[in-house]
Amino acid sequence: MILAIHLVPLSLASGEGLPPLSVLDRLAAATARAMAVSCRVETEPITIDYAFDAYRMQAWSTPVLARLHERKPPAGTVVLGVTALDLYVPVLTFVFGEAQLGGPAAIVSTHRLRDEYYGLPPREEAVSQRLFKELLHEVGHTQGLRHCTDWRCVMSSAHTVERIDVRQAAYCRPCAEAFSR
Repeated sequence: MILAIHLVPLSLASGEGLPPLSVLDRLAAATARAMAVSCRVETEPITIDYAFDAYRMQAWSTPVLARLHERKPPAGTVVLGVTALDLYVPVLTFVFGEAQLGGPAAIVSTHRLRDEYYGLPPREEAVSQRLFKELLHEVGHTQGLRHCTDWRCVMSSAHTVERIDVRQAAYCRPCAEAFSR
């Protein structure tokens, strides 16, 4: 059972990748309302230069998860890192986020959620909706949920923003029941 979610800004030491506080505040408010849990934004960013691959211009998300896990959050608390850096795992070109299955840590990136990345005009509301859906998806993994076959469920797998856009910002009935167990 989730009692609290702590949003942790992540960036390089140079400040690159630091998500704006306004984005984190909107995400925290939406999360608290939708999940009925305490959600706060930590003020001190964590630098993740150790996970950044300068050749790929991406951060490897798995070591960042390990660092977030080392914070030893209290029982019932999920620590979720948020960054504007592009993320990857070695077997994939990129990931929107990653989480410890059944663990307390997750990470999401706004990098590929922005329409500007695809050469389109910016739409802040679209980024906010996509980021919230990704948060719900990764938090679901921390509660032991795996990918869902219902394409409308927030736990369905997505490798494009278009797939994120067609998801609902909610768990399907079977996923919601598993989440609440």
